[in-house]
Amino acid sequence: MTGDHYFTPEPTTAARPREVEFSVAGRDYTLTSATGVFSADRLDPGTAVLLRKAELPAGDVTGALLDIGCGFGPITCVLATTAPAATVWAVDVNQRARELTAANAARVGAAERVRVVAPDGVPADVSFAQIWSNPPIHIGKGELHDLLLRWLPRLTPDGVAWLVVARHLGGDSLHRWLVEQGWQVERHASQKGYRVLRVTR
Repeated sequence: MTGDHYFTPEPTTAARPREVEFSVAGRDYTLTSATGVFSADRLDPGTAVLLRKAELPAGDVTGALLDIGCGFGPITCVLATTAPAATVWAVDVNQRARELTAANAARVGAAERVRVVAPDGVPADVSFAQIWSNPPIHIGKGELHDLLLRWLPRLTPDGVAWLVVARHLGGDSLHRWLVEQGWQVERHASQKGYRVLRVTR
């Protein structure tokens, strides 16, 4: 047991690489993961539900998209390939995760349209047509709320955020909290114990 978590800024565990294979919308992906990042061995079940049940961006979507807590980059790579005219910002506090996401973006041919940065690396004037996240529930409710209050206001006026949260980890209470903050929230889908939330202004 180590002190590292997937939200540790600089993991100290040795980076043992491995390949993760999955399919989304008829396309097969093979990405590189490693120890010390979120769901290092497989596509996380919540992320899989999100990518299967949310409405992936259309091919003509432009502007900026955001992946909060990108991990090794599965959401980022799917967004970059389904929306080839958009720029995808991939944010994670974990340096190893950022390095993997950048490498995987290159692997799917999208390196020039993916910006992989720490949270403070996103310029203040960038707003997002879409925000996607399997948010880091285990950082704690207060920090999770702060994270969402930081990023959701950066949606464009007609933008949409897609979030996936396990019901047993507070998916329904998060839904209620977002409504209390003034957001329009729809439970777009439920599958395998996960809630897919569609959030708009």
